[in-house]
Amino acid sequence: MWTTRVERPADVADVRAVNAAAFPTEEEADLVDALRADRDAWIDGLSIVSADGSGSVVGFALLTRCHVDDAPALALAPCAVLPAQQGRGAGSAAIRAGLDAARELGENLVIVLGHAGYYPRFGFTPASGFGVRAPFEAPDDAFLALSLDTSRPTPTGLVRYPAAFGV
Repeated sequence: MWTTRVERPADVADVRAVNAAAFPTEEEADLVDALRADRDAWIDGLSIVSADGSGSVVGFALLTRCHVDDAPALALAPCAVLPAQQGRGAGSAAIRAGLDAARELGENLVIVLGHAGYYPRFGFTPASGFGVRAPFEAPDDAFLALSLDTSRPTPTGLVRYPAAFGV
């Protein structure tokens, strides 16, 4: 039902609109804009949109560069869907496409702070099981990690987010 693709320059306003509509404030929309401007955080090909049958952007998932101690990793945030389309798979489609794209780029560890009942469907488990710690207080079942290639070791230590996250 949903098509997914890498964000295009023409999608920037639609991505902002999706994030602004999906959250109570424009904080996440501003975060995406700030991450897009951060050359150290932004990775071409890891900003994914999901579109409906007419091609309209309805969902979004972003993976950007973070570090676990000094080793590279990815942060999955934000993920957003227009309120009228929530619960219909548009967000899941964007997340799966983003994880697949990250895997194809040779990335491995992905970190997310999110709903404990949602992210395990993609294979996320508590980050503590990987020896990864958040730079803030977070419940163990909400600070999650995923190895995209279980044959490779994953870094351990403290997550360092891009400056745009403000942590």
